[in-house]
Amino acid sequence: MRFLRQSLTGLFLASVMLALLIYAGQLVMGAVQSRMADDRGPQPARERVFAVNLRTARMETVTPVLPAFGQIESRRTLELRAAVGGRVIWLAEGFEDGGTVAAGQELVRIDPADAQSTLDRAKSDLLDAEAEQRDAARALVLARDELSAARDQEDLRDRAFQRQKDLQDRGVGTASTVETAELALSAARQAVLARRQAVAQAEARVDQAETRTVRTRIALSDAQRALTDTTITAAFDGTLSNVTLVEGRLVSPNEKLAELIDPDALEIAFRVSTAQYARLLDGGGDLIPAPVTATLDVSGAALVARGRISRDSAAAGEGQTGRMLYARLDSARGFKPGDFVTVAVEEPPLERVVRLPASALDAAGTVLVLGEEDRLEALPVELVRRQGDDVLLRGAGLDGREVVIGRTPLLGTGIRVRPLREEAQAAPSEAAMLELSDERRARLVAFVEGNTRMPREMKDRVLAQLGGPQVPAQLVARIESRIGG
Repeated sequence: MRFLRQSLTGLFLASVMLALLIYAGQLVMGAVQSRMADDRGPQPARERVFAVNLRTARMETVTPVLPAFGQIESRRTLELRAAVGGRVIWLAEGFEDGGTVAAGQELVRIDPADAQSTLDRAKSDLLDAEAEQRDAARALVLARDELSAARDQEDLRDRAFQRQKDLQDRGVGTASTVETAELALSAARQAVLARRQAVAQAEARVDQAETRTVRTRIALSDAQRALTDTTITAAFDGTLSNVTLVEGRLVSPNEKLAELIDPDALEIAFRVSTAQYARLLDGGGDLIPAPVTATLDVSGAALVARGRISRDSAAAGEGQTGRMLYARLDSARGFKPGDFVTVAVEEPPLERVVRLPASALDAAGTVLVLGEEDRLEALPVELVRRQGDDVLLRGAGLDGREVVIGRTPLLGTGIRVRPLREEAQAAPSEAAMLELSDERRARLVAFVEGNTRMPREMKDRVLAQLGGPQVPAQLVARIESRIGG
C-alpha cells in the first residue's frame, strides 16, 4: 500500500508540472504572436542639438605683436692689433677671455728698444737738418751781399765808361781808353751775373734745407708714433674676447691679438617678410621706431631686454628674402653677442577689431554666430591679422554677436545648439567654499600632518586653509580623493 501511495503522489506531481509547462508555453507563444501582429509605424526622428562654446565679440583697439627670431650683435667692437712687430714684454692682469677693461687702460707692451733707437736717430737727423738750414740761411745772406757789391762795381764801371765816351766825343780821349773802360764794364756785368747765380744756388740750398727739415720731422713723428704703438690701450670700457696672446710671444705688425666688445652697446638683427616690413612703415615710407622685446630662454629663466627698431639693411642680400632689421637695445644685462633670441615687435595699433580664437574662422572667411531660436548663422568677416592662436577680425554686424569659438564639421548654418557661454563658465561660484564638521576637518588635518612627502611650506599653507571657517571645495576633494574619502 505504501508503494502504491508514493507512486500515485509522484504521478500527480509530474502531471501538475507538465500542466504548468504547457501553460507557460502558451503565454510565451501568445506574447510573440501579439508582438508580431503589432503594426505600429516608425517613431518620428528628433532634432539633434549640439553644445557649443560661445564668446561675445567686442570691438577694441589691439596692438599686434610681430614674432621673429634674431641674433644679438655688438654695435661697438674693436679689434686689438699690433701696429708694430716685436716681443711682448708685459700683459695686463685682466688680459684674458672675458676680462673687463676700462677706457685708457694699458693692455699690452711690446719691446720698445728698436722703436726707441729709431726715435733717437730721427732726433739726431733733425738736429743736422736744422743746422744745415741755419748754414744755408747764412750762405744766402752772404751771396746777396756779394751780389750787391758786384752791382756797385758794375755801376762804377758804367760811369767810367760813360766818362771816357764823353772825353772821346770832345776829342780829348782815345779809342783805346774807351775800349778798356767798356771791357771793364763787361767784366763787372759778368761778375753780377755770377753773383746772381750764387744767390739762386743759396736760395735753392735754403729750400732744400727746409724740405730736409720737414722730412726729418715727419720721420721723427713716425718714430714717436711707433714708440707709442708699442703700448696698446683700451679705447673704451668693454670686455675682451678671442684673446690669442701670451707674454713673451713674438708678434708681427697688424697681427690680431684680441677683440674688445662694449657690453652696453648691443642690438638685435632679425629678418621679417616683405609684407611684415610694409606694416612697419609710416605714411612717408620711413621705418617707424617700433618697440621691440628680446627674450632669451635660459633653462626656464628668461632674460628679457627692450629696445626700438633703429634701421634696416640697405639690400635684401644675395639669396635672401624679406628685410633685415636692426633694433637697438636700451639695457641688455645678461645678453652676449651671438645669442639667438625671440623677438616681439609691437606694430601700430589696430582700431575696431575683434580678437577671437583661430578655430572660430573657417577657410571661407566666415564665423558662426548664434541667431534666433538658438540656431547658427554664418557671418562673413575680414581677417585683419593672425596673432598666434588668435585672429583679429572685422565685419559688418559682428560687434556684440555671440560667436562659436570651437567649430567642428558637424556645425553649420541652421543647426540648433545649446550655448555654453564663457562668461558663465568663468564666473566664480559661491559654492566653491565648504563648511566642514569637526570630524571631517580632523580627518583631513590628520592626513595632511601625516604626509611625509609634502614640503613643509605647502603643508603649512594647506593646514592654514583647513583651519579657517570655510575651506575651498577643490582642496577638500583633492585630499579626500587621496585618502579614499
